[in-house]
Amino acid sequence: MAETVLREETFRRLRDIIYEESGIFIPDTKKYLVEKKLSARLGARGLAGFEQYLELLSAGRNADELAHLFDAITTNETSFFREPEHFGVLVENVLPEMLGRCGMKSVSLWSSACSTGEEPYTMAIVLRERFPSARFNIYASDISSQTLDAARRGLYNSYSIRNTPGPYLAKYFKNGGQSYELDPGIRNTVRFMNINLADDRKFLNGMDVIFCRNVLIYFDTRSKRKVVSRLYNSLRPGGYLFIGKSESLHDITRAFKPLIFNKTLVYQRTT
Repeated sequence: MAETVLREETFRRLRDIIYEESGIFIPDTKKYLVEKKLSARLGARGLAGFEQYLELLSAGRNADELAHLFDAITTNETSFFREPEHFGVLVENVLPEMLGRCGMKSVSLWSSACSTGEEPYTMAIVLRERFPSARFNIYASDISSQTLDAARRGLYNSYSIRNTPGPYLAKYFKNGGQSYELDPGIRNTVRFMNINLADDRKFLNGMDVIFCRNVLIYFDTRSKRKVVSRLYNSLRPGGYLFIGKSESLHDITRAFKPLIFNKTLVYQRTT
């Protein structure tokens, strides 16, 4: 009979691998979730138990299985127009200032933990509506290859589009009954890529705006500082960082200048 119970020692070693490779810290209270989410990988790999799975991961840090591991343990809670005040500040305050700068011909934006694509696609929609003739480069990344594949397909259920304003829903989505298909013209404006925020080898540079919302909550303080430092370096001087409403950089860094627009906090790289 296959051993499918995740032992404490095995859990701690798996947790260490996840932390080392992704920066995501999993507390003891989440052991049951790890056990539940990784059980399917045992069947897919034909393994008798979690000890064998650990051995597989440890064998030279099996890159293919690490990708499946990240797909399993990451959280993909998102929707179009989530925390809509950020998009309001983006188009009403941040971008007009940027586009008004002398010689500013285009603006580069990065959704750094885009999940299934709702965030960068929302960017694309509001930018097209507010600045139809301006040039924007929209990049989107995630650690999970599976969610990136879903993002590229551009098919969403009613839960994902629940906060989308009616006029935008009618203009940019096709109701297929079981799903909503995003307009290809919006899909084609976003460039997706696989980036691990814990690995600075693939970080983007020269960004004007970075969204990293509701991501830092999954990191411990050490990992937060590393990630935020890398995001700072990815921004051009004068660039802006958006994080989640429930998140703060207060105990993480003093490098950014906090700014408030319409009661919404954003951070700016000043030098």
